[in-house]
Amino acid sequence: MSPLSDMLRNLRWDDYRYYHRSRINQMLHLISAFIFLGCYALLFKDPAVAGLVGWLAMLTRQTGHFFFEPSGYDNVNKVSNEYKEAVKVGYNQTRKIVLLIIWGLAPFALYVFPLFGMFDPPVGRLDFIRQVGTVWLVIGIGGGLFRMIQLFVTRDGQTGLVWVFKVLTDPLHNVALYYKSPLALLRGELIDTSIADAGWGGDEAETAQRLT
Repeated sequence: MSPLSDMLRNLRWDDYRYYHRSRINQMLHLISAFIFLGCYALLFKDPAVAGLVGWLAMLTRQTGHFFFEPSGYDNVNKVSNEYKEAVKVGYNQTRKIVLLIIWGLAPFALYVFPLFGMFDPPVGRLDFIRQVGTVWLVIGIGGGLFRMIQLFVTRDGQTGLVWVFKVLTDPLHNVALYYKSPLALLRGELIDTSIADAGWGGDEAETAQRLT
């Protein structure tokens, strides 16, 4: 297996075992994945609507992280939540909060400064909503590029590029990984107990004390 494939596999494994133990979170990611796939389909046809749909998907999955994912000590992986947050390659909770604040303030900023240097004055409510969608799309793409550049500086170019590829393909991977989560929830399984026996990240991924 090539170094890039190995890095991608380990990133996905760490993402799964550290940050997606809750079956509710997994189900919300499954829903979010289908919404994101719809966003991808809309991206080149109607970017403004794609921006609105994309952030609906983002809020769906972040609801799972903030409200349903266990935040205490992880007895399966033998690490604390603080460790997970410190080593996360992508957006940890702190970075997500900053990004969500920017997202939430964008419509108000657009209302106060309606042109933003990019738009004609909105002719109605629907026109304003479409402008918000465009701004949200720019924020989403900008957030990804910003983190990629950060990884270029703090890690290396390979890590940044592999992380971007992982993020872009997460919807497809989430569908393949979490499609059984709704059935597990119906059985009353709130935590994915199969993580302890999965181990598809390879031998190195079994060692918790490494940067992910």
